[in-house]
Amino acid sequence: MAETSASRPASTILLLRDGAAKEIEVFMMVRHHQIEFNSGALVFPGGSVDAGDNEIVARAFLYSGGEVLSEAERGFRIAAIRETFEESGILLARAKDSGTPIDARRAGELADKHRVALNEHKISFLSILADNGLQLALDTLVPYAHWITPEGMPKRFDTWFFLAAAPPDQLGAHDGRESTDSIWVSPREAVEGGESGRFKLPFPTTRNLIRLAKQGSVDAALEHARGMSIVTVMPVMTKTETGRQLRIPREAGYDGEVFEVGAVG
Repeated sequence: MAETSASRPASTILLLRDGAAKEIEVFMMVRHHQIEFNSGALVFPGGSVDAGDNEIVARAFLYSGGEVLSEAERGFRIAAIRETFEESGILLARAKDSGTPIDARRAGELADKHRVALNEHKISFLSILADNGLQLALDTLVPYAHWITPEGMPKRFDTWFFLAAAPPDQLGAHDGRESTDSIWVSPREAVEGGESGRFKLPFPTTRNLIRLAKQGSVDAALEHARGMSIVTVMPVMTKTETGRQLRIPREAGYDGEVFEVGAVG
């Protein structure tokens, strides 16, 4: 077994909207083939919690809705919103003076002006928020799942998944750097695409899509998530004659405990 590395805190958001065919849709992106982790995979926007996120944690005037959260919980949510803005241009924030959610036009202006520089680390997310009188809307995120990469893997993440209703008319667009395509897709269609080979889906992504597909509307999905008891999932991986087998806690709510995940590699 490879030497186990420490897991890095990370966050991801399942941005939801109600689709036309009585199915919810979720915003997903195709990761660039040259990215080291999950290259070419269809994923939700997200990434690692970084030092800049923790600097925002220490400045409570830069976010709202985080009063009952621990500093660590605030860090996960701030990272989730930042990464989503970097990767999709969608911004979950409010005007500090009025408390009004920013609209699609304002979000688009901020993305056009700052997104490239933010991705190139030429400007900080903290500066964008402070200079534009914005507060991150931490309370728009609803915890949905908590996954930790199996031991023995060379790159490991301690990832919180959040649900959030996409702000009206903020449609999102991939950045062309870390992601090369983006779509709004029903969870059902995404899972079917993974089964047919149309999409490359990481195991946690597939399991969360299957669970999400049971909800018929954004409101229903958010209400379900608010009532959930989240069980941390760190799959135990076993090599078999046909590939790999992953074992996860049954009480985590993914309709099973042992899953065959195909060929190794």
